[in-house]
Amino acid sequence: MTTRLSAGDPAPAFSLPDAQGKTVSLSDFAGRRVVVYFYPAAMTPGCTTQAVDFTAADAEFTEAGVEVLGISPDAEEKLARFTTKEGIAFPLLSDADRAVMKSYGAFGLKKLYGKEVEGVIRSTFVIDVDESGAGTVAIAQYNVKATGHVARLRRDLGI
Repeated sequence: MTTRLSAGDPAPAFSLPDAQGKTVSLSDFAGRRVVVYFYPAAMTPGCTTQAVDFTAADAEFTEAGVEVLGISPDAEEKLARFTTKEGIAFPLLSDADRAVMKSYGAFGLKKLYGKEVEGVIRSTFVIDVDESGAGTVAIAQYNVKATGHVARLRRDLGI
């Protein structure tokens, strides 16, 4: 069984390459609030909807002092194509070995068309990163729906 995180849990630290190959770490956001969302695959309908919705709301998130990071198992080259094609306004990170996803409970058994399969569990976390760069989970949401998710998250955060 996949371990799931809850509000108040320490957020697992990570360092992953972005679409340009630059390493992005949770600790880079010391003193900030970060939305980290995990999605199955760039350039698929649901994942595109979610990324486009986060991009549309990026100014509001930024104004509220909230950074957004998307993480998938896609290769950096595919993330770069996705970022360019859809005009994504925030970093997309590559977790090719799925280690970060597993540490967040965002990879494991899930239902897909009525069958149990192993894969990325669409999940979103709001993380408060302290001045030392350590994160604490403020909100943990698993099995989120791509459509309407960003609007609900903005409501939850008062953005």
